[in-house]
Amino acid sequence: MLKPEDLFDLEGFRHRDLFAGVNLVWEALPKLKAYILQAIAVNPITGLPLSIPLRATLVVYEGKLLQEGIEIIPGDATKEKMKVVKNGKVLEGASVLYAGCVLADEGIVIGRGIVVEPGALIKGPTIIGDQTEVRQGAYIRGTCLVGAHCIVGHTTEIKNSIMLDGAKAGHFAYLGDSILGNNCNLGAGTKLANLKLLNAPITIRIEGKEHPTLLRKLGAILGDGVQTGCNSVTNPGTILGQRSLVYPNTTVKSGYYPPGSIIR
Repeated sequence: MLKPEDLFDLEGFRHRDLFAGVNLVWEALPKLKAYILQAIAVNPITGLPLSIPLRATLVVYEGKLLQEGIEIIPGDATKEKMKVVKNGKVLEGASVLYAGCVLADEGIVIGRGIVVEPGALIKGPTIIGDQTEVRQGAYIRGTCLVGAHCIVGHTTEIKNSIMLDGAKAGHFAYLGDSILGNNCNLGAGTKLANLKLLNAPITIRIEGKEHPTLLRKLGAILGDGVQTGCNSVTNPGTILGQRSLVYPNTTVKSGYYPPGSIIR
C-alpha cells in the first residue's frame, strides 16, 4: 500500500525513473534534487534574462528565443489550445514566457508548449513539463518536478514537490514536500502542511503500526485522481489512496487512507 505503484500509474510518466528502487513512496522526495540536477545538465536554459522580471514576452522554440514577428493565440495550454504563429506558420511546441515573470536562475528546464504568466517566480532546480501552465503569482521555490498538462495556479506556492501528469493546484494552494498523483485536483485554498509543531521526524501510523519516515518535513502524498475541496488542510504525513475525496473545509489527520476514501 505504500509503494509508488500502489498510488500512481507510472507507465506513461516521463520521469518514472525517479521512483526506481523506491520501496516506501516518500523515499522519492530525498532523491528529487539529484534527479532534477541531472536533467538540467542535459537541458540547460540559456540566453534568458535571470533574476529580474522579463521586460518583454519571449517565446522559446527549439532551443531559441524569439520575440519579433510573433503572434500568440491564447488558450488552455494544458489542452494544447495555446498557439504561437510566426509568418503564418504554427510553431508546434513553442513555449511562452510572458513579460513580468521571473526565472531566478539557470537551473530550470522548460518543456514544450508551456505558459508562464506575468508575476510568476520560478527558482531552480526545477523541471516544468510539456503543456503546463504556471499562472500569475505562482511561486515555485525550487526542487520541484512538475509533469505534463499540470497547473501551478494563482498564488500557489510549491517547494520540494512532485506533480505527476495532469495534476492541478489552480488557486491559493500550498504544496510542501508533497507528491500529487496523475490528475489530482486541489480545490482553492488547499494546504498540504509539511512541518510538525513538535521538533521531531514525521511518523506515519497505519493500523496501529508506526512507519518512521526519518523526514523532518513531509507533506501529503495523493494518489491518482484524488480531489480536495476548497480550504481543506492535510496534516504532515498524510497519504491518500487513489480516487479519494476530501470535503471542503476539512482538516485531514495524518496517516494512510485507502483508495476511494471520503474524508469529511
